[in-house]
Amino acid sequence: MTDYPILYSFRRCPYAMRARLAILVTGIEVELREVVLKDKAPAFLVASPTATVPCLVKESGHVIDESIDIMLWALEQADPQLWLVPEQGNLQEVQDLIRANDGPFKCHLDRYKYDTRFEGAVRTDERAAASEYLRKLDQKLDGRPWLFGARASIADYAILPFVRQFANTDRDWFDAQSWSPLKRWLAAFEGSDAFLSVMSKYRKWSAGDVPLIFKGDVGVFITKY
Repeated sequence: MTDYPILYSFRRCPYAMRARLAILVTGIEVELREVVLKDKAPAFLVASPTATVPCLVKESGHVIDESIDIMLWALEQADPQLWLVPEQGNLQEVQDLIRANDGPFKCHLDRYKYDTRFEGAVRTDERAAASEYLRKLDQKLDGRPWLFGARASIADYAILPFVRQFANTDRDWFDAQSWSPLKRWLAAFEGSDAFLSVMSKYRKWSAGDVPLIFKGDVGVFITKY
């Protein structure tokens, strides 16, 4: 048993970023333990069946080892900005868009960003394949600030960290694309207090450290831009 849920996280990981964003918007508190991926703490390896971040250990000891499930766990406790109630469309459409991000898009993104790690990967081909998904997002964002209307849903904050990762792989190339709605959406996220709040730098966690409490703050989220 612990006083707070424990979130094992890594600052730059898009999966961990989306989990922190959901926790931030709910206003709940967790103990944050920053993991160094090249030197994973033994307690983290015991907690996470997959040895990947994020990993949440509830006060009861129950483990949630998938980022989208951590988002849902947080939002089921409190959903002050109605991320689970899209203004347009329905939750099934939201889930389908996230699955497309986590499946085909992330596969091509990894083979684009880390092409030397994948046998047969051609960087430009992987970029082109990933771009098909980004074009769909750009079309959805045309004429509205968020993917499913005038306010954000879980889809926006589940997907934005990965679009950022794609953009930063070759920012000059990304900026040269004619994806004005998509680029506006990403720029608003990167300039937001919410992004700054989840991207604070933390020291590597070690057993025996004083607990670092990550506090939710719904006030840092953009409602209009």
